[in-house]
Amino acid sequence: MQRTQQANHPYDYLIIGGGMVAGYAAKGIRELDKIGTIGILSADVDAPYTRPALTKKLWTDDEFTEDQVSLNTEDETGAVIELETVVTAINRDMHTVHLEDGTIIGYNKLLLATGSEPAKIDGPEDDRAIFFRNWTDYRKLRELSGHNRHILVVGGGYIGAELAAGLVQNETRVTLIYPDKVLGSKQFPEEIAKEYEAAFRKAGVTLVNGKRATSYRKEDDKLTLTLDDGSELEADAIVSGLGVSPRVSLAKESGLTVEDGVVVDEYLRTEDPDIYAAGDIAAYPDKILGKNRIEHVDHARNSGEAVGKAMAGADEPYTHTPYFYSVVFNISWKAIGTLDPELDILIDKVGDGKVVYYLKDDKPVGILLWNVEADLDDVRKILSDPPSDSNALKGAIQEKEE
Repeated sequence: MQRTQQANHPYDYLIIGGGMVAGYAAKGIRELDKIGTIGILSADVDAPYTRPALTKKLWTDDEFTEDQVSLNTEDETGAVIELETVVTAINRDMHTVHLEDGTIIGYNKLLLATGSEPAKIDGPEDDRAIFFRNWTDYRKLRELSGHNRHILVVGGGYIGAELAAGLVQNETRVTLIYPDKVLGSKQFPEEIAKEYEAAFRKAGVTLVNGKRATSYRKEDDKLTLTLDDGSELEADAIVSGLGVSPRVSLAKESGLTVEDGVVVDEYLRTEDPDIYAAGDIAAYPDKILGKNRIEHVDHARNSGEAVGKAMAGADEPYTHTPYFYSVVFNISWKAIGTLDPELDILIDKVGDGKVVYYLKDDKPVGILLWNVEADLDDVRKILSDPPSDSNALKGAIQEKEE
């Protein structure tokens, strides 16, 4: 591995963060600039990889193996990737970043792609207690799974639900703990949330609803989880998917504007013309949804590639409105916009699935495709230019033709 460049030999493009955004940004840069130097500073132990596989295909598709997870960024773009590297400060005036080991690295253009930090619960450090986020966490969990071992999954959002589904399909006893009365009811209307929850029960997942985990402790070769009602659950391991928070401290400490995320313009550029931000941490102007910050793979890919091109001189704004999705058992869903079941709801049966419209002032602000394979551009068009009467939404979205 090459050593990082000192300030007197700056990178043309320097990226802080080593996730999917970094990989796609390097690709975007190379589309326009074939020779500019690219450096990626990553705190991870692995070069950029496709994160969704960690909770989806690696558990459910025998033909998808770990060697397919890498984005091959170094080989395909020539980027110099420094792993296990922590950036402690940015000096905007000097166009440098400072590393934990005292190294100073220069840049011409800088991208902040620091991603998100998983939420945690109180308890001792232990390889059997995983706050799931990265490839290392997947490897640990894979080692702990199977052989009819018992694993507690804490959290009923994307990560928790997908891990519970993956584990129970891999010879593991699973207990899923979540605060909602019905799994998914913070996003889905009641009839769909009940269908969603029933799929987990049918698969053999033990469901503990209406409760939150507060702490855990070691007891011999087991871990004991304490819930907010004082009850306890014992298992061989605990994995938590409790949501994440954007890593914005570097941006904030360097004086960049942070409002929920790092504020950027339509080119994903901060108020400093040589510093950009993309992915989880970027608060950007979405052409359909307005000011937006999204933590999902479609945004990581597309904002990553767009910001790479912008850094390399493209005069192309980021105009993609991302979707988010999940796959568990025989349920596949995709969505764009706001999924809030407290809004007015219109449900349209399409084929064997449903299209759910979340309405505010009789206009859709979010659309959920539930077991429906439709053209997402049709979804975007309806959100950007909805009909004057919501009744006209019935039949507006149909299955793609084979």
